[in-house]
Amino acid sequence: MADTATIGVTDATGAKEADGPQQPVRRARSRSKHNQPWWFALPALAVFGLFFLLPNLLSFVYPFTNWSAFHPDIRFAGLSNFRSILHDGSMVRDIRITLEYAVLVALFQNGFGLGLALLLERDTRFNRFFRAVFFLPVLISALAVGYIFRALLAQDGALNDVLSSLAGHPVDTPWLGSTTWTLVVVTLIHGWKWMGLAMLIYLAGLKSMPGDVLEAARIDGAGAWRTFWSIRFPLLAPAVTFNVTTALIGSMNTFDIVQATTAGGPGSETEVFNIYMFRVFGQGLYAQASAMSLVLFLIVVVLAVPVIVGLRRREDNQ
Repeated sequence: MADTATIGVTDATGAKEADGPQQPVRRARSRSKHNQPWWFALPALAVFGLFFLLPNLLSFVYPFTNWSAFHPDIRFAGLSNFRSILHDGSMVRDIRITLEYAVLVALFQNGFGLGLALLLERDTRFNRFFRAVFFLPVLISALAVGYIFRALLAQDGALNDVLSSLAGHPVDTPWLGSTTWTLVVVTLIHGWKWMGLAMLIYLAGLKSMPGDVLEAARIDGAGAWRTFWSIRFPLLAPAVTFNVTTALIGSMNTFDIVQATTAGGPGSETEVFNIYMFRVFGQGLYAQASAMSLVLFLIVVVLAVPVIVGLRRREDNQ
């Protein structure tokens, strides 16, 4: 008993001795944290405030002013800018085109991405090479992608030349000149540019699936389609949520690809909201363009929140 008590006292003393030197160190570290000069962060805070916070705050102020190239000063103008764009017939049409554009891009981008992920799922050298190839468009400037496809799809472009060679007679299809199909063509280009990113997200989802569940389905006799539709696709719900949400929000704010391929034509059939805003800003109506930017922001918020909530509920129900 005496030996045990002695050992206990020795251990306690040792623990105190071990903690003893550490307590001043901890107090010193705590003091050093309090003594760190906060003004070291001032340059970063100044850059953040000047180039991010202030412009975003002003975007909520300028829509209610008369700021334009035709007024020497900026004054409060109430809701006149919102009344002007509401009475302009282009606003409703461009909102409709923007929504159609966003839905088509979400379909194409996710369809291409999911198809590529399923085709290139196995870790072979061939698949790894083509994963990199299909991801390359993500790294290319959207404006450059638009100009490349504008050259390829011109009436005297490379695509019509190839089709002419195959058909044996001249083909001069105006791929970017149809008032019916040009919007679909431009959304296909947008989906092609970003399909590599969607492919990576879906690949991550496919790789994280539990193997025992898939093995159980195989033992139960489920075929490839049954396994995909009943097991793999429901397990991809988080990847679907991310890809659909980012595709919708990103395509509603699109500008560069449309500007480079059609500039809103033909006949304003591809004039998305940002092209309309760019046109108004170029006319010197800065406050009116700011009001349009605020309207687009509200539309994105109103549409994105229910989509995200619905997809998250779908994840929970899987």
